[in-house]
Amino acid sequence: MKAIVRERYGVVRLTEVDKPAVSDNGVLVRVRASSVNPVDWYEMTGTPYFSRLMGGVRSPKDPRLGRDFAGTVEAVGAAVEQFQPGDDVYGTVAGAFAEYVRLAEDAAIARKPAGASFEQAGSVGIAGFTALQALRDTGRLGAGQKVLVNGAAGGVGTFAVQIAKAMGAEVTGVCSTANVELVQSLGADHVVDYTRQDFTRSGERYDVFLDVAGSRRWSACRRVLARDAVLVLIGGPKKRLVLGPVGHLVATRLRSVGSSRTATFFLAKPNAADLRVLSDMIEAGKVTPAIDRSYALPDLAEAMAYLGTGHARAKIVITV
Repeated sequence: MKAIVRERYGVVRLTEVDKPAVSDNGVLVRVRASSVNPVDWYEMTGTPYFSRLMGGVRSPKDPRLGRDFAGTVEAVGAAVEQFQPGDDVYGTVAGAFAEYVRLAEDAAIARKPAGASFEQAGSVGIAGFTALQALRDTGRLGAGQKVLVNGAAGGVGTFAVQIAKAMGAEVTGVCSTANVELVQSLGADHVVDYTRQDFTRSGERYDVFLDVAGSRRWSACRRVLARDAVLVLIGGPKKRLVLGPVGHLVATRLRSVGSSRTATFFLAKPNAADLRVLSDMIEAGKVTPAIDRSYALPDLAEAMAYLGTGHARAKIVITV
């Protein structure tokens, strides 16, 4: 089968690899679509450099790339009960930039939402998990609360705006001028153009602040946090090659110690139960995956380069 591999950092190529075999509890999926995420960009480039201590110092230990997938079940193991050949499914698994992926029946896989295209379903994965878990679990967002999404036009941000609205929150999205209409179309109650207004000096206070962009220090962020509010840190500066966004995340968390306002960060945990939650929202029309551009699998390097510019919005889809 064809798959994208990275034999050294910064370089990807399409090549032939062995098609995965199916174990007793395994599901083999013919991938139709995937999407790129910042984690894929970091893994491709081998940044921040400290991550190479785990992933391979001079070259990647695991040459595979990609996490999100949507496709059709081609084969299942003898012990599999939930899926059968012909089922349209989606989810998250390592090595999704390929014609086939294999994962266990109880891994992050679920039936594709009714009415969603493969491209839409293939864009959910990491971004959907991150937005949902950040708001529901880490931010403990409740109906009627006010939430601020900084970076509302990005992959996680576009899901976060819609999920927060589905949870009954009053949503303010922060983005650039070019993306104001997009964020409005997602259902945001208020949109702040950061090129024209400093949202940290608006006088507004929020119960949950989802900082996807990672563009502001704690001293600025705390100005818009209500008492006992939660700042959920998702991203940070990409250009810091040694620590990447981690330095910003840790520094902000430490500076918040002792305050009634909490700053915290987390890693999303892909799982089938949350895929079903996202499916319900998509099928109910409360969440619609937003897609910026689509690239074919052989053009993955071009898609990665576009993501790396920092100007991509919504999700970048890979068709397989």
